[in-house]
Amino acid sequence: MSTSAKQSPAEAVRTGGTVTDRLVEANKRYAADFRDPGMDARPVLQVAVVACMDARLDLHAALGLELGDCHTIRNAGGVVTDDVIRSLTISQRALGTRSVILVHHTGCGLESLTEDFRVELEEEVGQRPAWAVESFRDVDQDVRQSMQRVRTSPFLLHSDDVRGFVFDVTTGLLREIDPAE
Repeated sequence: MSTSAKQSPAEAVRTGGTVTDRLVEANKRYAADFRDPGMDARPVLQVAVVACMDARLDLHAALGLELGDCHTIRNAGGVVTDDVIRSLTISQRALGTRSVILVHHTGCGLESLTEDFRVELEEEVGQRPAWAVESFRDVDQDVRQSMQRVRTSPFLLHSDDVRGFVFDVTTGLLREIDPAE
């Protein structure tokens, strides 16, 4: 991990800027050595990975992926929402993916939230969000639900190769979830 990634927001401000400023500076260093890889938007492995946005998940490293291998779709919980189906549909129909891998993880923040979160937001800002929190108590069952949502979507061309996993944040190992249990 680079030093700039370890720097806290407070340290970033003390050293002359915001976290965003530091990230923009890091991009300038990255771009100085960047070479166009000559790829298009079609993933080489024809796979889309749907995963949680948790900062502890380094999906490319955990799955042995390189730049250009896959489409990566991330959100809180790795939940298969309408927007994820939208992205998967574009990934499959326009960009040639055929397989879908779902990656949830141990210790997910959605396990400690409830749909009351939406009510609390409404009380605070005067408007209830249109989206569901999609909290859960059983990560395995949540993976099964996500697999079912992908498999039953009428918009997806390829629903035969959909597999779901739970990533253990303490060991780095994936555990495959049987959709039939």
